[in-house]
Amino acid sequence: MQTVQPIRDKYLIEAMKQELRKVSYRNYFLFVMGINTGLRISDLLPLRVGDVKGQTHIVIKETKTRKMKRFLINLELRNLIYDYTMNMRMEDYLFPSHKTDLPIKRVQAYKILNEAAENVGIHDFGTHSLRKTFGFWHYTMHKNVALLQDIFNHSSPDITLRYIGINQDIVDKSLEHFSL
Repeated sequence: MQTVQPIRDKYLIEAMKQELRKVSYRNYFLFVMGINTGLRISDLLPLRVGDVKGQTHIVIKETKTRKMKRFLINLELRNLIYDYTMNMRMEDYLFPSHKTDLPIKRVQAYKILNEAAENVGIHDFGTHSLRKTFGFWHYTMHKNVALLQDIFNHSSPDITLRYIGINQDIVDKSLEHFSL
């Protein structure tokens, strides 16, 4: 299985947004929701309009852990949700398939996101990169691994740091000028 990485460059985040927006507002919205909530793709895709429209929090039972989780929807994302769902019904899926009445599948989400990533020059990218990008930037801004560990439901700070690629960044930096 491929190890995917967070997007560590804000310029590339913006490039992804533009690339996805060119193709579809749904695809752009999927990316923005993912990097702003830190939800797993398996928890994002089945969301319905009523789960987020007019809400301050997303309340779900996580698919992987089966635990209830409550995620704040930041103000910028709330405004985007309002725009995106303006002409949608409360029972509509947020990320509907164009072929069925169901939401897009994880494989389709991967294809959409990975194609955009390739187009903007991002490597080691997958659907989990959205969650890892959220984690990387949350940690970069707040430097609170315990808080991020709680958000991600990880059992230790080491797991969280390894998950978001911080440990690898630290190792790489320590070895960059190491020479005997």
